[in-house]
Amino acid sequence: MPHFSRLTDIITCSLSEILSQCTDPQQTLQEILAEMQEGLNACSRNIKTSLTNQQRLQKEITAYELQIAEWKTRARQALLETEEEEARNALRRGMELEDLVAGLRPELEATSSNSRNMSRIQKALGARFSEALRKLEELTGSSSLFPAIPDSLNSQERSAADNSTETLEQKLEALKKDLLK
Repeated sequence: MPHFSRLTDIITCSLSEILSQCTDPQQTLQEILAEMQEGLNACSRNIKTSLTNQQRLQKEITAYELQIAEWKTRARQALLETEEEEARNALRRGMELEDLVAGLRPELEATSSNSRNMSRIQKALGARFSEALRKLEELTGSSSLFPAIPDSLNSQERSAADNSTETLEQKLEALKKDLLK
């Protein structure tokens, strides 16, 4: 039986409250961890899709911008050759492409925003996942009943995890310096 209907439910839940209301906290916690892992996997897929879409849209926009410049060059050349109608047609084509680019830019921003949002959600889910693992360890004396890190983490997410470790170490060093004052 699912405990959560949305990823944000996982982020906003109170594990202590959920566990205090169940008959088998260990089993419930393992089910929750499985749902969290599914959520992390879904975030990974969504981020990957968003990044792929971002790259595709950026390539399209760049290609269209090159075509726009080419049509402007053609219009200039047509005017130099006193071919006004040809210049108009070239400018018209360029304007069509400008309209297309204007429509693609918001799509690119939406995809970028979605990617950033899913990354934030993934970090929050990761934090809840770690909290649930700690609670499982408190209940059982071991967290080996559930894998600590989802296998689905790709290189970009591992890089983010490494950056998180760096940040942790930086914060630890700052705290040490603060204590020495």
